[in-house]
Amino acid sequence: MARRGTNLDRVGGFNDAVVLDAIRRSEQLSRVELAEATGLSGQAISNIARRLLDAGLVREAGVLRGAGLGKPRTLLELEPAGRYAVGVHLDPSVVTVVLLDLTGEVVARRPVDQYADDPDLLIDGIAKTIEEVIASSGAPRDRVSGVGIAAPGPIDVDRGVVVDPPNLSTWHLVPLCDQLQERTGLPVVLDKDVTAAAAAEKWAGQGGSFVFFYLGTGVGAGLVIGDEVVRGSSSNVGEIGHVIVDPDGPVCYCGRRGCVGEASQPRYLVQQAVRAGVLADGIDLDDRPAVDEAFARLCTLAADGAAGAQQIVVQLAVRIAKVVEDVANLLDLDRVVFGGPHWEHLAPVLNDAVRTALDGRFLLQAVHPFEVTGTALGTDVGAIGAASLVLDRTFSPNPALGGV
Repeated sequence: MARRGTNLDRVGGFNDAVVLDAIRRSEQLSRVELAEATGLSGQAISNIARRLLDAGLVREAGVLRGAGLGKPRTLLELEPAGRYAVGVHLDPSVVTVVLLDLTGEVVARRPVDQYADDPDLLIDGIAKTIEEVIASSGAPRDRVSGVGIAAPGPIDVDRGVVVDPPNLSTWHLVPLCDQLQERTGLPVVLDKDVTAAAAAEKWAGQGGSFVFFYLGTGVGAGLVIGDEVVRGSSSNVGEIGHVIVDPDGPVCYCGRRGCVGEASQPRYLVQQAVRAGVLADGIDLDDRPAVDEAFARLCTLAADGAAGAQQIVVQLAVRIAKVVEDVANLLDLDRVVFGGPHWEHLAPVLNDAVRTALDGRFLLQAVHPFEVTGTALGTDVGAIGAASLVLDRTFSPNPALGGV
């Protein structure tokens, strides 16, 4: 649903964003349709359209003719090359940089080759990769609006600081935004990885009310309710990793047993597979690349129908479904969207297994269905979400978000 504007001149910038967002959502609209969608006067729409055309943010896209339309109407659409945004996804297992155009399409992507636990070294690698991605895309650098970072929490959004992520042991109060801005000269914004992923789904047109269940080195939940991304009082919403789903499960670093975050870790799943004889002994559980390789092998075995491997993934689905059930019933959601670095491996088995585990447990199913789906944005959803934060803060009509 397009936002409604106001005809008061003092909020012209907001109205420009209202019109731009309406065009983005519908892909193409005439000035008459824009007036109907936004509630703005025809004169206001004409003035705004001229400003957006002059700024190179929209372009004319042909003429709409038809019986009853009267005078032919010129259609407006976004100019993809009008602006660009960089997105960085910081995950303990992979760091990815993407560049989006104004329509939200990925025009370039690259993993950060120089992965390091040391924050300074990794930030150097991220800055270098950002420059490589911009250069390889051919995008004019002066049209790059800024950099968005999706990082594991907890984070301090106001200061742009990564506080103490449990899976990044050397990252203590790292001023990531300031350091990356110094290296690139670009404005930088920070958000949680799960929130960024949820924002990406929303930006791609998948609105409504849903939970984005993030499966990476840790787990988390991004929330969109009524087409609005929910961030919480400190922008750290979605810390679901310590919901207890198995009292007999592994001991978490918090000291309790059976937290969903610990019980969903590739390390734990690989350990289970070794104990069950699904995977061979000898895997170093402290070697992250070795664990990731073994985890991918476990998922392949499960997808190929190996009973022992399937059982491990189905048990994981039951644990995850318990959390999804509680969140969906509490907030009356439409669906759960799965994604994150490990979703691609788990999807062939986990998707149906979660759907089966949830069957009959959504209390409002007599009123409306509850959908289980995977992200349509692939493994780059976190980085895409980070870049969409820049586009959202720059162009979307949300008074709660400041400009970049």
